[in-house]
Formats: sequence, structure tokens, C-alpha cells
Amino acid sequence: MKTDAFIIHLKRAHGRAPQVARLKATLPMPATVVDAVDGQALSEAQIAQVYRPGLHRPRYPFALRLSEIACFLSHRKAWQEIVVRELDAGLIVEDDVELGNGFSAVLDLALSRLDRGEIVRFPKKARGERGKLVARAAAACIVAPRPPRLGMQAQLVGRDAARALLAFTERFDRPVDTSIQMQWLHGLPVLTAMPVAIREVAGELGGTTVQGKSKPIPEILARELHRARYRFAVRLYNVLNSPPEATASREN
Repeated sequence: MKTDAFIIHLKRAHGRAPQVARLKATLPMPATVVDAVDGQALSEAQIAQVYRPGLHRPRYPFALRLSEIACFLSHRKAWQEIVVRELDAGLIVEDDVELGNGFSAVLDLALSRLDRGEIVRFPKKARGERGKLVARAAAACIVAPRPPRLGMQAQLVGRDAARALLAFTERFDRPVDTSIQMQWLHGLPVLTAMPVAIREVAGELGGTTVQGKSKPIPEILARELHRARYRFAVRLYNVLNSPPEATASREN
């Protein structure tokens, strides 16, 4: 299987350069740094070309921040690299990720049975990452949660999946991870490799480059209510518009 790794890194985030170097040294495949899109450099015309609020149902209840739009575009750059290089799959890792001791085992399992039309996530938390068993090898397993959980810290993306995601997200109206939750629209299997074998180290690197400023408590409460309603709608859409079953369960 022909695979490369892609590390998404914002050039002006100088504090993360040592972590990028560590990732390049520890990833078990050739790694390329993908220059992340800088939200501060996006023009209104560039944003209008890709960001269309209200594009899909259920409607996403929040306006996207510049950093979220830039994050989405950065992942699209990585998907494009997978297609252009004609890889079987690409391992996409954000620059605030630390690989754990168990990462090699879950990655090996994912690589051993990956279909080019699949996405395999490597989550930073175990919460909610439950679903039909797809594959198992020793302590590692791959499951198919429905809906897929959130987070884009590390994923293995097959070439056909990358091509489909590029077509599906030429225009978008919500963050990249919530877009990937919409299996009833893109139809791709979105799987999870377990146990948790990565951790997010943004706090150790000077903080995240995506989150916005703190908000007043009433606004926080209102957002949580909207978020809960949206998540319920996503679960409902996934149940009512279930895609074909993910690859049949099998053990190595």
C-alpha cells in the first residue's frame, strides 16, 4: 500500500515547529508538511467562494470563524495531495498531536484492512467511540460509530474517500469534522481506530489556533442549547438516512 503522512502546520505558529519536527521523526512513513491556510490572510471573495451558510440540513446553528474556514481549507489541501500523488491512502495529522506508544498497533491494523473509500479516525478521547466492530488484531480494533464522532486530529484517508470529500466540500457551511459526520450525504464509511493512541498537546504549545475568544455566560448557555439541538438532529439524520454498512467485521 502506497501511503504518505501529511502534517498540517500554520507557518506563523512558530511555537509548534519543534512538534512538527518530532512528528516527522516518529511517523512510520514519509511525512510532508502541508502549509495550513491562514484565516487572517483570507479575503472576503475567497471566503464567499467556499463558505455558504445554510447549505445543508440540518442547518448548522453557528457562523464559522475565520480560523474554522481556514482549518477546513487546510484539510482540503491534504486531501488534494492524496489524490494528486495517487496514494492508496494518506495519514493526516494536525501539528498539535502527540503520538502514543500504542499508535503503531492501531495504525498497522488500519493499514492492513483499509479500503480506498474509507476514512479511519484516530481519536483523542474514547468517549462515544462505540459502534459495530469492523476489525480486530490483539488489543487494537476498528469500529464504526454512528454518527462519527468529532475531531480531526489524525485520520487515515483513502484516495477514493479523499476524492469524494473534495467533491462534497467544494462549498461548505460548517466545520470540517461536522461535515464528515454527514454520512447520509457523502456516503463514506467513517471508522474509528481504538484504543486511543494520540493526545492533543495544544496547551503545551501555546494554545489552539482555532478557538475564539471567551464569551459571556448567557451566550455560552445559548450556544450549548443550539449545539445540543444540532447534535440530536445529526443523530436523527444518520438513523433515518443510514448509509450502506461499513466493511463487514473481521478479525486478523
